[in-house]
Amino acid sequence: MIMAASQRARNSELKQSETWKRHIIRQLKYRNRTQTSVFQDIIESYYSLLEKSKQRALITKGILGSGSRPSLSEDSRTSLKTTTGELAYQVVELQQRIQIKEVTLDEQHTKLYEVQNHLSVLASEHSVLQEHVAEVQTRNRLLKQKYDSLLEQHRNMESTYRQEKLRSSEILENMILPKQQAAVRMNHHNEKRVRAREASLHKELQMAASQNVNINEESGNISPSKPSSPKCESSQRFERSHGPLFRSASATSPRIISSIRGLFESKIRGKSVCRSEEDLYIPLGVCLVARVPTKAIFTMDAHELGINAVRFSTSSNLLATGGTDRVIKLWGIEAGTLQNRGTLDGSNEGITSIEFDPTGTRILAASYDKSALFWRLEDSVPKLTLTGHSRKVTAARFKYSQRQVVTGSADRTVKIWDLQRAACIQTIEVLSFCSDVVCSEYLIISSHYDRKIRFWDSRAGTCTQEVPLQGRVTSLDLCPNHRQLLSCSRDDILQLVDLRKSNDRVAFRAEGFKCGSDSTKAIFSPDGSFLAAGSADGAIYIWNVNTGNLEKRLPGMHRASISAVAWSLSGEYVVSVDKSRRAVLWSDI
Repeated sequence: MIMAASQRARNSELKQSETWKRHIIRQLKYRNRTQTSVFQDIIESYYSLLEKSKQRALITKGILGSGSRPSLSEDSRTSLKTTTGELAYQVVELQQRIQIKEVTLDEQHTKLYEVQNHLSVLASEHSVLQEHVAEVQTRNRLLKQKYDSLLEQHRNMESTYRQEKLRSSEILENMILPKQQAAVRMNHHNEKRVRAREASLHKELQMAASQNVNINEESGNISPSKPSSPKCESSQRFERSHGPLFRSASATSPRIISSIRGLFESKIRGKSVCRSEEDLYIPLGVCLVARVPTKAIFTMDAHELGINAVRFSTSSNLLATGGTDRVIKLWGIEAGTLQNRGTLDGSNEGITSIEFDPTGTRILAASYDKSALFWRLEDSVPKLTLTGHSRKVTAARFKYSQRQVVTGSADRTVKIWDLQRAACIQTIEVLSFCSDVVCSEYLIISSHYDRKIRFWDSRAGTCTQEVPLQGRVTSLDLCPNHRQLLSCSRDDILQLVDLRKSNDRVAFRAEGFKCGSDSTKAIFSPDGSFLAAGSADGAIYIWNVNTGNLEKRLPGMHRASISAVAWSLSGEYVVSVDKSRRAVLWSDI
């Protein structure tokens, strides 16, 4: 076995030796081919010259070796000379070709040297790029690690956020529940108080009806035949302190008698005549006959951007405008012009609606910044900011108690707020984008983009009735006697709904009238005899409620769609505003 192993070892050594020998032979043959190909032409010429030299040697040898021929013939000499000259010429040509080949070879060597230098430069650049790639990969790994850690932190924070959100919702529910219970108790207490006031009023009316009243038609005085009761004395003191409730009407006029009768029928916009001084609406002037404007008496650019809302106060000489420039401006009417009386700041985005309280000393506004703001006229900074809606607030109204306000929003909710606590006491889900709200003591009416008007019982938060329309509803307004509801919608129709008979509706149309936006406002005149709305063509359209006909069209003063119209409580002035910053004062004077 040892011999066999040694034999195999010798065989493997022989094979290895034969292998490297064959490799050397192949390398030599390859070098021979590569180097021979360069000088192939020279070698062939050399072989040809060698053959001719051999022939010449043979000829010379034959001549010298033949003793029979002592000398060459003349022909042989000639041919020999010719052959010798040709061979010399060929030698010269071959030498020139060799020189050319050498020059070419030198050039190739130079190019090869340049290529090698360029290759070395590229190799160095390649190494630099490789180092840069390695650095970038290292940085990428570090960034990936940081990203993974940040992602993990984000996941942890998101999990914490969800937990805190659930916790906050639970805390909010726990906070709202006592408030809702307190609101229910307060509503119950208010209802009992209203019933007691109604009973007291009924008793006082019976006592008043049992008294005889003498009316002197010549002097226009009303004198009671018996001493007045304490209640009447308080009414006289109220009239002396605040002035008469009615303007330009005599005691013998049928209008004053019907107004007094309507006063007791409507119970001063609530459930009783006598309320606490804080809850009582104090009209500083009552319009008996509104005048239809016929011409524009003053025009100006009132804001830096478009104007969305305008409203008169109860004084009739003060109005407020709110625009996209995030401010409310106060204006006084003097000698047929608008004079700036101040600016109310505090909103972070544009104003959508404005409401004065009945005393004309406080303003409530809705804003695009998801809040409602409350100002006193003597202070330019809002006293309260009511936040809680998740989208823009489209409407804000005072409730008749003046201690509460109602807001409607694009987040499909209507909220009731307590001004004393600056807190939401009730939220009503209204199923659709809310464009406007109006309210009485226990009734809230909201308009929506789903072409419906909804009536809500604020005590229970339930919908009591729905009124469908043919277009998206843009605004609502209540008649001064609270017996009719006006709506404006995108089908270019104003609808008048009788609140005593909600199925009775009257439509008001006009050729050329077009509702210009989703927030176009339509209003009643202060005596309830006319309707007014601005159109997309820049004209104001005024309808007569009694006849149903178009009473007046006021064109030519606005450059853009009219967004809102306001009618002064005295019935003398109308103000219209548009999206191009312009405010126009109208009158028949």
